Amino acid sequence: MDNFKKYIVLWLSQCVSQLGSSMTSFALVLWAYEQSRSALSVSLMSFCNYVPYILVSLFVGAFVDSHRKKSIMLVADTIAAIGSLSVLLLFVTGQLSIWNIYLINVIMGVTTAFQQPASAVAVGALVPAEKLSNVSGMNSFSTNLIMVMNPMLAAAVYSLGGLPLILLIDLLSFTFAFCVLLFFIHIPDQLKKREQTSPFAGTAEGFAFLKEMRGLLYIMLTMALVNFFSRLTYENILSPMVLARSGDSSMALGVVNACMGIGGILGGVIVSFKKESRNRVGMIYISAALSFLLGDITMALGQNTFWWSFAGIAASLPIPFIQAGDNLIMYGKVPRDMQGRVFAVRNAIQYSTIPIGILLGGILADYVFEPFMNSGKGMAALLNKLVGSGAGSGMAVMFLCTGICGFLVSIISYQNREIRKLND
Repeated sequence: MDNFKKYIVLWLSQCVSQLGSSMTSFALVLWAYEQSRSALSVSLMSFCNYVPYILVSLFVGAFVDSHRKKSIMLVADTIAAIGSLSVLLLFVTGQLSIWNIYLINVIMGVTTAFQQPASAVAVGALVPAEKLSNVSGMNSFSTNLIMVMNPMLAAAVYSLGGLPLILLIDLLSFTFAFCVLLFFIHIPDQLKKREQTSPFAGTAEGFAFLKEMRGLLYIMLTMALVNFFSRLTYENILSPMVLARSGDSSMALGVVNACMGIGGILGGVIVSFKKESRNRVGMIYISAALSFLLGDITMALGQNTFWWSFAGIAASLPIPFIQAGDNLIMYGKVPRDMQGRVFAVRNAIQYSTIPIGILLGGILADYVFEPFMNSGKGMAALLNKLVGSGAGSGMAVMFLCTGICGFLVSIISYQNREIRKLND
């Protein structure tokens, strides 16, 4: 079996494991909200996962480059499974509390910081260069398919057996993926053993490489801005906005979320089968601009389920193209023995704005935009003509702002000379 076929087997097994993990995350959100009735407690679950992930990502690059990627992935996945097992035992013994989940999410964030760059390097080792774009589309397809399936499956299983049954399914899916990776997948390594004088050495080497390849650094910085504007609204604001403007219709929210997943699936399928584009920079920034322009702005101006669903598809369909363009450039420009360090630095930079967006989005909605739009005076009266009035109009204006800002950032970034050089 050649390396690409091995990757297909690995991808399928990881999809099973990711579905199990996603079902657990969904069930934990349901359980936490049932216990606290607090949206903030749910947001803190994501926050506790992202912050350690970002911080640890700064230091893991050299470790990933100098150790076997398969071993790192196996250990990281095992620790994550122990976290799920711990939640199960605490629940069965009646001792589970929200702070336990926060702590386990912190540990999960740390393990993900090791697992993701190791997986990224493994993809480069197993997949031929001409197949990287297709593989990126496959990953987008599976991620969005899980996003569509997960709420329905998790809700059904949760109603049948509660949190314990979902945790058992998660552990079984982990066992399957672990055995596939352990017994059937060999990942070629280019290990670079060397002494490290400090935990910052690998990070410094990663930044030194990016100093020479400034276009890559600019991509990471601009993607951090794109992630900030995206998470400012979609992470916290989409659900309450749709509910507020649809009369608390859970059906409307479900349709909109499903359409977002469908858009991502369609984009992933197209990327999986299309020929590799020479304009990789355009794949990133033109796609991002269209996502903000057609997605966020339509989400703001639309005032019914049809337009919100259209906006969901328009926002999510270009995302696989963004990811594919980014991956093609990174694998093409970063040497194999540097990929762990550079990918770790990339993760820390690009995702550093996500927890900020998660926390800031809710604060701006509750204390700035909603009160401002409800005043109905001055600029608020003018905006009411665009997005409508009443509950949720302030959050709609937030989508309008992120649509405009994200579109401008994408277009300006596309014109950057150092970034455009990466097409060569």
